[in-house]
Amino acid sequence: MGGGKFMGCFFVVFFAALLVGLVSGIGVNWGTQSTHPLPSSTVVKMLKDNGIQKVKLFDADPDILNALKKSGIQVMVGIPNDLLYTMANSMQAAEKWVSKNVSAHVSSGGVDIRYVAVGNEPFLSTYNGSFESTTLPALQNIQSALVKAGLGNQVKVTVPLNADVYQSTQMPSDGDFRQDIHDLMVQIVKFLSQNNAPFTVNIYPFISLYADLNFPVDYAFFNGFSSPINDNGRIYDNVFDANHDTLVWALQRNGFPNIPIIVGEVGWPTDGDRNANLQFAQRFNQGFMSRYIAGKGTPMRPGPMDAYLFSFIDEDAKSIQPGNFERHWGLFYYDGQPKYQLNIGSRTNGLVGATGVAYLPKKWCILKPSASLNSDQVAPSVSYACQNADCTSLGYQTSCGGLDAKGNISYAFNSYFQVNDQIDSACKFPGLSVVTDKDPSTGDCKFRIMIQTDSAGLHGNGRIWSLRIVLLVFLFLTFL
Repeated sequence: MGGGKFMGCFFVVFFAALLVGLVSGIGVNWGTQSTHPLPSSTVVKMLKDNGIQKVKLFDADPDILNALKKSGIQVMVGIPNDLLYTMANSMQAAEKWVSKNVSAHVSSGGVDIRYVAVGNEPFLSTYNGSFESTTLPALQNIQSALVKAGLGNQVKVTVPLNADVYQSTQMPSDGDFRQDIHDLMVQIVKFLSQNNAPFTVNIYPFISLYADLNFPVDYAFFNGFSSPINDNGRIYDNVFDANHDTLVWALQRNGFPNIPIIVGEVGWPTDGDRNANLQFAQRFNQGFMSRYIAGKGTPMRPGPMDAYLFSFIDEDAKSIQPGNFERHWGLFYYDGQPKYQLNIGSRTNGLVGATGVAYLPKKWCILKPSASLNSDQVAPSVSYACQNADCTSLGYQTSCGGLDAKGNISYAFNSYFQVNDQIDSACKFPGLSVVTDKDPSTGDCKFRIMIQTDSAGLHGNGRIWSLRIVLLVFLFLTFL
């Protein structure tokens, strides 16, 4: 009996270890909305150095796909929402897209493409139904094009959806699809299921905290919440699990209890809001990764999870319409340097940054010491700088929230100066600005120096001259 008990324990331990071994490495989202993106080859090296096994793209950039050749990294390519109409209304366009962006790279390029993401959160409430009539037909046409290309088993279609496509009245077990798109969602899930394709969802506990001042902070993390939800014996001590399982119940309620789920985006920003900081981001992402590495799922799906962290690198040109935090989701800063220590399972030493990154000279554009804050030029100058650069680190309880008025102005001027490659005319705000070689950074507030990138060179002299003309026009108008 004792031997049987030992063998039973051994089997349980062995099976648990086997399950953990089956957990595939974490994926990351690779966004490209940056004024100065790192070279694709540099980013691929970062992916490999950090043991990242999967990457999710938002388009099918040939330069990125070429850099991913023979990397061993699994890839999800994306079709942007603005192409959904074309894909939905032209089988020929769908076949051409698959031939150019999938077949060509899989067959001859050695790119391990596993998924095509058709659209990106196309049913967001803010889109007012713009993509509701085109998403499913586009999905169907891309699937048919993949089958025609002989890739139907190798490459699967999916639609990354925001968590707002489902809802519940109180408990996860109340989950169902949003009423206004309920029937459409069932059609999409049915099509995915018929083609052995996964359901992809983006889940953001940060947004729960951002959107509701009364949301309990600890419920957004994985450290245990003092007042967990008891849903018929299933205990929820964090909002991620509750959100995920609301989807599981929605799928189950509509007849699809076993469809695979991919968490397409999950993460936490580090700036641009009072709850977006390095401490909270490290707390959330490490909490998520510890569970992920252990193969721990949710109460309704307790096994290993398939997920992509959002995001790999900051994007300083993203729209800030949802909030200033949008430009700060990266595990790495714009220059490929890690923001904080994070164990993602591949190594215990934390994140590995980019190597060989070249920076512009150590100089900054700041408010001239003799300048008057009462000048009529201050407000329009700062407004112009921030509209054309990135001032999202300024604000209440952000990394630069402690700056005084002069510091805020200097930060805005320097951001514009760096984004425009430190050209002389980018520090010519009327009677207000001057270039310095003394770093104005203070505490956690960093006045960044831009990196040298191919993208800056690609814009070439034409970009520089256009900027000079725009700034000259601005200066002329302010003196009228």
